[in-house]
Formats: sequence, structure tokens, C-alpha cells
Amino acid sequence: MQSVFFHDTLIETKLFTSSQNLPRDWDALVAHDIFLQTAYLKALEEAAPNNITLYYYGFYKEQELVGMAVMQRVKLYLNDMFRNEDDSCFKERFKNQVAKILKGNILVVGNLTHTGQHGMFFKSDILTNEEFMHSLLRAVDELKHEIKTVYKKTIRAILLKDYFTTDSIHETKNNLIQMGFHHVSVQPNMIMTIPEKWTNFNDYVADLHKKYRDRFKSARKKSNTIVSRELDETAVFELSETLYKLYKNVSNNAKINSFILPENHFYTFKKQLGNNFKVFAYYLQDELVGFYTLILNNNEVETYFLGYHSAYQYKYQLYLNMLYDMAEFGINYQYNSIVYARTAMEIKSSVGAKPEKMVMYLKHTNWFLNMILKFIFKLMNPSKKWQERHPFKSN
Repeated sequence: MQSVFFHDTLIETKLFTSSQNLPRDWDALVAHDIFLQTAYLKALEEAAPNNITLYYYGFYKEQELVGMAVMQRVKLYLNDMFRNEDDSCFKERFKNQVAKILKGNILVVGNLTHTGQHGMFFKSDILTNEEFMHSLLRAVDELKHEIKTVYKKTIRAILLKDYFTTDSIHETKNNLIQMGFHHVSVQPNMIMTIPEKWTNFNDYVADLHKKYRDRFKSARKKSNTIVSRELDETAVFELSETLYKLYKNVSNNAKINSFILPENHFYTFKKQLGNNFKVFAYYLQDELVGFYTLILNNNEVETYFLGYHSAYQYKYQLYLNMLYDMAEFGINYQYNSIVYARTAMEIKSSVGAKPEKMVMYLKHTNWFLNMILKFIFKLMNPSKKWQERHPFKSN
């Protein structure tokens, strides 16, 4: 355990390399977020992408656990960063040069595999934001040194991941910038807030403008031969290979990808999270042609990974129907919101999700490369022009 003094406050930090060793009071501290709890962390450890290693920090004041952080050492591989086969030779060479700058080990405070601030928490009635951030950044430096000593690997960049504009981390924005961190905007998190007046999915449909209600009816009509079934743990295990192929079909079409899930991912999550991890499969004449997953996070439904057969996607509107089915689940089971995450913003807004701005803090450990890092990050995360839709009469 390391001790950190901030003014007159003594904060002790402890590193854990396995979720099995986390203290008993860990889950009580983070009861508000399943992505910080031991069941989820154990599942991710057992089924993490092979380029991600997890670390955990506890922060103590007078022997009480008052804060925590999840960190990930991520090995970025050259071939996995950019995946657009249609690029010109010039653009391909340029992207390869960019990838060479970013490749290697980076340290993420947060969760690279999921959108949102699922990386740290502290008791704000005991620690100030400044005290916690000072201790957190000291822990980052300690872990950098540990990785260098044990694994002979140099951390190339540090990423503080996914914060809403209202997050308390921005109180220390000036300090972070002085330390060399770049404040960078990323694609928004698409979230549908469910109003109390929607007591069931019929209320949602009735609240749609005619244009969007017609679109909903058209999508449902195209998929009327598709049968949706929830898969239990046994079924997920038996169908793991097919689910993985469908996931890879979608994942491989991403222009940028910093990780690939292993084949045991969905089964491991179902086994560890139980009823808080939902897997819904789409069948066409007994052939599994698509699936989507949800993580139930207290009063929020968090959409997770999905997959589908490309040959059936357009004809049966598989993706759009998945978005509707996610909404139907959240509304019928009376959740407060559905977190649709980032990407595909326009189609998600057409079903009712609203964009919530998000930012990250990013720093390269090489001072020269850090000077140009913000430009590189913009290249990897271009601002996409898209038209937000307003599907509801009540907007």
C-alpha cells in the first residue's frame, strides 16, 4: 500500500491485479454501477480481448475504502487500428504512420470495451475532487512503473476515458491540461430517457410522429418472419461459435477497432452476470441470423455487442428492429433509460435516443508526439456530420 499526502490529507492506495482479491466493501462502494462491481470485472477478466489486462486501485482514508479505479493496459496492434480496404494508397500509408505512433502499450483509466464513465468513483463527502484526482494520477504513475519493471513495457499514452460534460473531473481540467493532457471531444453517447407516461411499448409507438410510426410499422412488417428468442446460459454456450461469427461479421466492418472479443465472451458474461446479462437471438426458419445483448445496470438498460448475417440485414431490417426491441424491453420493464452508446447516431436518434456529449483526456508520454496527439486523435475520431431526428410528438 502506498501513501499519498495532499496538503494535510493522507490517502493510501492499494493495487489489485485480480478481481478475486478486491476488498469485501468494494461492491458496496460501487453499488450504483454494475460495470464497477466484482461480478462484471470477473467476467471481463475471464473473457477480455487478448490485448487488454485489468488492474484495480483502492483508495483509503483512515483505513476506509473511499474511492476506486479500474485501469486497463491495452496493447494496440498496427493491423487492428484501421480497417478500411477502400482507402487510397496515400491514405493507407498515412494511416500506417499514425498507427505506428499509437501502437504499443497504453494505459486506460476506464473501460475500453464499453461506452461511458465506468472507470472510477469516490465518496465526494469524504474526498474532494482535487484530492481524488491527485491520488489517481499518482496511482497511474505507480502502475506505469510497475509495468515497466515487471513486463519491461513502456506505457506510450494515458487515456482518461468517457466523461459527460457535467462530470466532476472537469473541475481539475486546468490541472490536467498543465500536466500535458489533451481535452478531446468524442462521439456522443446516445441515450433514450423513458418518460413516466410510457407505461408500455404501445405508448411509445403512439407517441411517434406519423413518419416514424410508418417507419416502425414497415420495419416490423419486413421482419414478420423473424422469431426473437431470449437465450439462457445453456443456449448461449451451445451457440457460442455462431454468435461469435455474427459478432465478427459486424466487428470486422468497423473502420477502427482497438480490440476483438474472444469467442467465450458472451457465454462467460451470461455465466457471471446471470439475469443482468440478456442475449436475444433472431431466427429465420430455425437459422440464427442475428443477436443483440443487454446489460441491466440498476435502472438503466445498457446496450452491448450485437451481430447479424449481412445477407439478411437489409431485407429484414435486422439492426433497426434490434433498436426497437431494445426500446421495447426497457419500456415494458419500466427502466429509466436505454443507453444506446456511440456510433450510428442518426438511426439511433430516429428511434428516440438523444446525443449526450462526451470528452476524454489523453496524453502521450513522449513530449513531441504529445504535441501532435490531439490532431492524430481527431483523425481517428472524425466529427461526423449527421442530422438528429426528433421522432416524438411530445418533443
